[in-house]
Amino acid sequence: MALPPSPRIRLAELIVPLSTVADLGMGLPVGSAARTAWVAVELARIAGCAESEVSEVFYAALLQHIGCTAFSHEVAAWFDDEFSVKRAGMATDFTRPREIITGYFPSVVRGAPAGSRLRALRSAVLHSQQMTDGYMLANCEAAAVIAQRLGLPAGVRAGLLDAFEWFNGGGGPKKLAGQQISMVARIVNVAGYAVFFDSAGGLDAALYAIRRRSGTYLDPDVCAHFDRNAQEWLGAFDAGEFSDRLLAAEPRPQLLVDDLESVLGTFGEAVDVKAPFLHGHSSAVSTLAEGAAHRLGLDVRQITNARRAGLVQDLGRVAVANGIWEHPGPLGSDGWMQVRLHAYHGEQILNRCAPLRELAPLAGMHHDRLDGSGYHRGAGSAQIAMVSRILAAADSYQALITARPHRAALPTEAAGRLLRAEARAGRLDPDAVAAVLGAATDAPIARRFGQAGLTERQIAVLRLLAAGLSNRRIGEELVISPRTAEHHVQDVYSRIGVSSRAAAALYAMQHRLL
Repeated sequence: MALPPSPRIRLAELIVPLSTVADLGMGLPVGSAARTAWVAVELARIAGCAESEVSEVFYAALLQHIGCTAFSHEVAAWFDDEFSVKRAGMATDFTRPREIITGYFPSVVRGAPAGSRLRALRSAVLHSQQMTDGYMLANCEAAAVIAQRLGLPAGVRAGLLDAFEWFNGGGGPKKLAGQQISMVARIVNVAGYAVFFDSAGGLDAALYAIRRRSGTYLDPDVCAHFDRNAQEWLGAFDAGEFSDRLLAAEPRPQLLVDDLESVLGTFGEAVDVKAPFLHGHSSAVSTLAEGAAHRLGLDVRQITNARRAGLVQDLGRVAVANGIWEHPGPLGSDGWMQVRLHAYHGEQILNRCAPLRELAPLAGMHHDRLDGSGYHRGAGSAQIAMVSRILAAADSYQALITARPHRAALPTEAAGRLLRAEARAGRLDPDAVAAVLGAATDAPIARRFGQAGLTERQIAVLRLLAAGLSNRRIGEELVISPRTAEHHVQDVYSRIGVSSRAAAALYAMQHRLL
């Protein structure tokens, strides 16, 4: 039995608050994406764009950094704190070598944890170009894939693919220049830099940054429009709750959502792409939670909430650096403090979104335990709803059967024994544990072979590629030469229409091929 059909929801009602995922993933102030969308819409209208193109600008601005998790795994090999690197990259004008030396390098070092500043400097000097190229490609492709999954117009995807192109042709994966760059991207880029520098130093800082980048990074005509109206547009941020004002100013025609859970799953996977061991975690937890809720005889609303909350319970992971998630040994107290906060951040993201507010406390308590030993609330049994108890068991089980940086994956029998021990110790709900283990046995996630004409060998390559393995390692796993492995990798990229590991991982998650 299903819930009666819900009224269709405006997509903007979901995307405006969920854009907080991108803000936290970039280490930017909450609301940065919404502010960027406001300025970008104003720019588009004063530049004479048709209302349909204004709508494309609106959504591209909200999703400008939604692919920011796509290269986090690779960055973690060089830096402990990817956020300081991202912020330093946005603040630096790379057309000015002196600014790289006096601005970028010191910013990266200052932002690194005290014990890893020498490593940060060495990585910045030796790997900056490799990191920048990889980040731009992965971010653009991941964002475009996400926009497509959300059903957004082609102009939004084009704008996201061009997000790092420079007006003078010197940047970006495609090295486009001038009018070759999507108008959507040219507008969003000016708005994005304006909001970033306004947050850091106010109106004067924003004007100075845009003027310095005019003609190199940015379209000079769009910059001129901003220069003439900056005080009015940036001054709008001081007036009340800004997200509500942005929703009221949404361009027409308003886009409506037919499938809410597709939107939730897309954002869950945008977070799961952050590290290979997380790929598919949210959808797997959702499937287990739904099955367990059925087994326990919960009502339709509770079953629906269990399925939906499973998709978005880990949105707050984006606020924690991969240097912590991928740490191979025990975490210190500072690291654990950040880990514990991810449940809080996820709950706050959902709380900002009126259509999802019912899910917020359910998802936010998936690490709380019946004896009060969990996080982030430290709640006890009387406060923890059955849906949250199910999520806690499903999340724990899925984590145990997946390899993590500090341990190998456990066999399902061993994972089951550990969950039952947690229930006997009074931390997990015994009924929820039994239901989750039953659901794991009853309904394994189906693998759908043949997507995009992929053979079983190509799917095997796709899985290893998504896991972050090099061509050499893929060759070792499949007992083929590195050159043959490289050929297979490029063939897979070509068949699924991407050219980065992260976009391939998103494809694999979408089609349940992992």
